[in-house]
Amino acid sequence: MMPAARESLLDAAYTALARRPWSAVRMVDVAAAAGVSRQTLYNEFGSKEGLARALVRREADGYLAGIDRALATPSDARDRLTATAEWTAGLARDNALVRAMLTGCWSERLPSPTLSAVPSSSAVPAQRRADGPLPSPGDFVAFVRDRAVSVLTGPGVNKVDTADLARSCELVVRLALSCVAAPPGEGGVADLVRSALHRQLPA
Repeated sequence: MMPAARESLLDAAYTALARRPWSAVRMVDVAAAAGVSRQTLYNEFGSKEGLARALVRREADGYLAGIDRALATPSDARDRLTATAEWTAGLARDNALVRAMLTGCWSERLPSPTLSAVPSSSAVPAQRRADGPLPSPGDFVAFVRDRAVSVLTGPGVNKVDTADLARSCELVVRLALSCVAAPPGEGGVADLVRSALHRQLPA
C-alpha cells in the first residue's frame, strides 16, 4: 500500500475517534472514509488493535517531531525550552491521544493499546514499528529531556553543566505536563517555565 493511503486511513480513524468513542468506531466506516476497501484496511493494520497502535504511534511521532522543531528555534536555551513546554501543553490540550500518552490517563472514549510490544505478522514496515513497544509517560519525559540536553549542548551553544541542564529540561517537561492536567492562569505555561528557569539557566 502507498504511504499516502495509510495516512488517509489513519486520518479517517482519527476523525472518527473525534466524533465517537473508539468502541463505536467501525473498521468498515474507516475504510469507506479513506476510500479503500475493508480488506485493504485489514491488510495494512491486521486488526482494529493494529489500527489503534498505528494511530497512537503516529500521534507520538508527531508530538516528538514538534519537540525537535521547538528545540531547533534559533534562540537561547530558555526560549527553546519555553517553546518545548508550550508545544507540549498546547498539543496535549488539542489532541486527546497525545494527552493520554503523556499523562497515562486513557479515557473510555479512547483506544488503550498495551504499551508492550505485540507479536507482529505484518509485512508492512510501518506496522511492524507500531507493533513494537509504545512510549509510556516516563519514556516521553526522558526522551524530551535527553533530546533537549543533546541540542542545547551542541556546537555553538553556551556550555552549561550537563547535569544541571538535564534537571532543568526535565523540570520543564514536568511543568508542561502539570499544565495539561491543571491549565495555568494568565501568562500560561510560558510564564511558569520562564520563572522556573530564571535562576537555573543563563540567558
